[in-house]
Amino acid sequence: MVKKMSVLIDYNKCDGVECAECMNACPMEVFTIEDNKIVVSNEDECTFCMICEDVCPKSAVKVKD
Repeated sequence: MVKKMSVLIDYNKCDGVECAECMNACPMEVFTIEDNKIVVSNEDECTFCMICEDVCPKSAVKVKD
């Protein structure tokens, strides 16, 4: 059985487009902008390298299984 990983954003912590570190660092273009928010729109492309989690200054992005 293959586990499904997911990328979660805590919008109570996220500064959205004013930060966008996760989106800018992601090599797979998993994130996009919708309504001035960073959203996970291409999760199937994610390789779970965890760069997004590492660069987030507010710890708002989490990669979970």
